[in-house]
Amino acid sequence: MIQIALLCTQATSEERPTMSEVVWMLYTQLAVERWEEWQQVEVTKRQDYETLQRSFKWADDSIHNLESAELSSER
Repeated sequence: MIQIALLCTQATSEERPTMSEVVWMLYTQLAVERWEEWQQVEVTKRQDYETLQRSFKWADDSIHNLESAELSSER
């Protein structure tokens, strides 16, 4: 966004972008930023899901590996 602002401060009007160009640059920059944010959220979700899966797999494996004596010990 700062780069766009710097373009708008050029000395002559020929060097400055038109308002429609500024709007387009801001729009595309916003789209890029939102896409990057969305990707980061998706990466975090996937990592959380994989961690959760590993946790459940570990718990599931530990239950199935118990000996029958451990399951029916004295009460």
